[in-house]
Amino acid sequence: MKRSRINEIMAEADEMIRHHGFALPPFAYWTPDEFKARADDARAVIDARCGWDITDYGAGRYDEMGLFLFTLRNGRLADLQRGGGMCYAEKLLISKQDQLSPMHTHVIKAEDIINRGGATLVVELYGSDADGNFDESAGGVVMCDGIRREFSAGEKLRFAPGESLTLMPGDWHAFWGEGGDVLVGEVSTVNDDETDNIFREPIGRFAEVEEDVDPTHLLVSDYRQWL
Repeated sequence: MKRSRINEIMAEADEMIRHHGFALPPFAYWTPDEFKARADDARAVIDARCGWDITDYGAGRYDEMGLFLFTLRNGRLADLQRGGGMCYAEKLLISKQDQLSPMHTHVIKAEDIINRGGATLVVELYGSDADGNFDESAGGVVMCDGIRREFSAGEKLRFAPGESLTLMPGDWHAFWGEGGDVLVGEVSTVNDDETDNIFREPIGRFAEVEEDVDPTHLLVSDYRQWL
């Protein structure tokens, strides 16, 4: 993805987030130079990979297959492993109209996916085989707003603003906006986007960035290089 397009997406996303009554934390608006200058103080943000995250899954077709994310907070895997401490994470996502977030699951993370506002969020679901692999014939059970719901293989569930879905490890899912863009909340156990996203197809999690202009703000995938 071109950096100029990433900068545009950030501006558009910030406008949508504010429109729905949310505000991003102050570090979201730091310039790269400000982030460098405050890197020591922001070490917890950097290590937890909180911040801007825009991906086209390496396919170069963001409007068709992509996702905007902002990680607001993220816990520590060590705390999760010992069963106490900061074991949670929170994100805001924007799923644009007909923009696919492709079929995937997680090994560790359980997550609540919440329609925070906008259009309808569509989630396509499949179950797993005994080893946790994608099973095109398997359904399963999920919780929708705390209510148990069985689903069949490939069933598409629709969520209006305020409605939510709880996904457990092994629940295979893809999603997109229907009838418009959707602001999505994600509340989960500790999040590791580098190793805990298992895609059905062999695709990448992060975009390759073409530096045609300077970044307005850093992506989480920029931290190693810039900071």
